[in-house]
Amino acid sequence: MIPKLVCIDGPLRGREFKLAESTVRIGRQLDNEISIADPRISKHHCKILPAGPEFRLIDLGSHNGTLLNGRPIRERTLEHGDEIRVGPSAFIALLREDDVPAARPPIQFDETISWVTRYASGVEASPPAKPLVAGDRRSERASRELEALLKVNAVLASVKRLEELEQRLLEMITEVIPADRGAIIMVGESIEHFSSIFGWDRTPERGLPVEISRAAIDRALRERVAVLSDSGTLNAGAGGGEERGTAGPPRTLLAVPLVVFDRVVGVIYLETRDSQVHLDEGHLEWLSGLGRVAAVALENARRSQWLESENRRLRDELDLDRSIVGESLLMQDVYRFIAKVAPAPATVLIRGESGTGKELVARAIHRNSPRAEKPFVAVNCAAVAETLLESEMFGHEKGAFTGAIGQKKGKIEVADGGTLFLDEISELAPNLQAKLLRVLQEREFERVGSTCPIRVDIRVVAATNQDLEKAIKDGRFRADLYYRLKVVSITLPPLRERREDIPLLAHYFAVKHCGRSNRPAVSISEEAHAYLRHYDWPGNVRELENAIERAVVMGSGDVILPENLPEDLLEIDIPAKSLLPHFHQMVKRTKRDLILKALKQTGGNYVEAAKALGLQPTYLHRLIRNLNLRAEIREQISPR
Repeated sequence: MIPKLVCIDGPLRGREFKLAESTVRIGRQLDNEISIADPRISKHHCKILPAGPEFRLIDLGSHNGTLLNGRPIRERTLEHGDEIRVGPSAFIALLREDDVPAARPPIQFDETISWVTRYASGVEASPPAKPLVAGDRRSERASRELEALLKVNAVLASVKRLEELEQRLLEMITEVIPADRGAIIMVGESIEHFSSIFGWDRTPERGLPVEISRAAIDRALRERVAVLSDSGTLNAGAGGGEERGTAGPPRTLLAVPLVVFDRVVGVIYLETRDSQVHLDEGHLEWLSGLGRVAAVALENARRSQWLESENRRLRDELDLDRSIVGESLLMQDVYRFIAKVAPAPATVLIRGESGTGKELVARAIHRNSPRAEKPFVAVNCAAVAETLLESEMFGHEKGAFTGAIGQKKGKIEVADGGTLFLDEISELAPNLQAKLLRVLQEREFERVGSTCPIRVDIRVVAATNQDLEKAIKDGRFRADLYYRLKVVSITLPPLRERREDIPLLAHYFAVKHCGRSNRPAVSISEEAHAYLRHYDWPGNVRELENAIERAVVMGSGDVILPENLPEDLLEIDIPAKSLLPHFHQMVKRTKRDLILKALKQTGGNYVEAAKALGLQPTYLHRLIRNLNLRAEIREQISPR
């Protein structure tokens, strides 16, 4: 097949775009191969570049960023099933033949039906061979079973992806065993924790869920026995009562454990509701033998899939700077807080303005905790559309919704054993708040499209720059979730309250971005430091880093000068004792004189004054604020 993008969200939803040998650009302008008329998308937002057999997704300096599987990227190699989000639009990359999978039936665990075990045997011991069929029929069945085993061996050697392997196995097994439906269940670190469930139905168009007997599965996993059981039926007793059983047609099931090196890794489950079909000990014997062979291949496929996911996570983590810089008294309090809470399992809520380093503190808590060797998984609750955030957090089953081309583990499941960081928690939708509350209370959740609960061992660290108490009063945030999150809390200081850290941070960022730009190290002039120290930094540390990066890129010498800094910084009022170059003094004085003159001429009318100066009114107001002219305007001019 030709690799392609399928739009699953946005104005182009449902359309497909081929990824040919030439570059495919996505953006607002009509000259892009994929043009989306939306102001949230840059003119040339991103591009997909063929690189041999692979494709590279490259952000083109877009204003709102390009998200790959919910994370902002600059450049990444695409993989089959990756989700690309550009503004309000989302695309799925389909790079292989299995891009349009058959719909999978949902799974339900049945705990109500009474089952009678007809036969059970240990997986290491074969059940007794019985002459279940005679003459040619017996020989024909043996031949069919042998042929199926040979086909299974070929599939085990060639198929490496877990879901594809599970589907092919169930299809070939049911060529021999006349079951209606089945499932392969893989367990996690314990047999109570299911890491994946793959359901299969001979006639999927019925749309019915695969009902799995919890009792049979539990017995196969705990006792390591292959089970052949029949369901009971309702029968009227002599006293008009009913015996234990179930209504409806009788059912027969097989459950065979999968064992690798004396460790149970899963179970194969088959069932029929056809009264004319009989599953027998011969079927159980054949399935037990196949299970001993298939178990290793299934476990290897699962392990390979996990390693690929972990490798991607670690590559993404390398792109994030994780250092905390600061020696002020306020930062010393932050360091003491990290040292106290890191060893404990308590949930942490980190507050602070945007850009104060909430994620860095969360990572520091994780790195200094007993979970340091396990994953740190970050979810930005504001960066992913509400319709996709549920799948992003909780994962989904194959076929759960349009574009769900395969089973996907959510961030919560990936974080098992480690730390889950929920940034911008105030932006979480109400229905997801209820689901997150269950995770915090029970450490249990379900993937989208599944009814199978998954247990996780995670520590939750949340962050917000909003007033959660006000959000609770406004009905936008659940009070019970707030108190679950606020077990331990800290508010990070804004940069303007720890100005003594600014020179240290500025030097750190200068060294960092010189290295990234392949430039020799630069120093920062005293005059530039004066502007850095006296600016209020509404964007905090993030804004400071951006200012230093700009100075490194725009500067040409070995010293960062005031003229290399953003214009906003040069408009602030610097105390007279600070060293200021004559040029910048004159520029600032000229701006003050021009603004005051224009306001006097217009009688204090800001709109007319802005028009006379050739400025936008909003920019004029910002200049007045940065130059501290409001008091002088009130004294000298009567605005109208």
